[in-house]
Amino acid sequence: MEDLFRSYWWLMFPLAWFVIGAWRSWLDYRGHRDTLDIIKSYANSGKEPPAGLLDKLNSPGVDENWRGYGRRSRRHYRRYYWRGYGGWPRVVMFATLAAGFGYAAWTDIYDAGEAFTIVTFVMIAMTLASLVATLTMPPPKD
Repeated sequence: MEDLFRSYWWLMFPLAWFVIGAWRSWLDYRGHRDTLDIIKSYANSGKEPPAGLLDKLNSPGVDENWRGYGRRSRRHYRRYYWRGYGGWPRVVMFATLAAGFGYAAWTDIYDAGEAFTIVTFVMIAMTLASLVATLTMPPPKD
């Protein structure tokens, strides 16, 4: 059993992603169910439900109506936050990681020089990709 966790430790990340996704879906379901219960109580009493309550039921959720700003603002945020504003720190981070793994491969730490060499090449590729994305990104429009 101990070898199972030692060999497949990395599986906890995708499993955690699935668990968090299921939890979020369950919370969304409960929110819609509670909204429907409130609308049913309005209908049973013969009153018209508020428009905000109906809008909440018809809204696609947090992903589609991102923070209430709509789809266009969400795309703008993703484009400039993930590619733009964090560009140079990302280049430095990947370059530092490439240098560290390159040193580990060169000194053959833990007798795993080949594995560290592969990781070094991946980090170099990520450094170059981040550098190209940072240099070719248009300036943000404010």
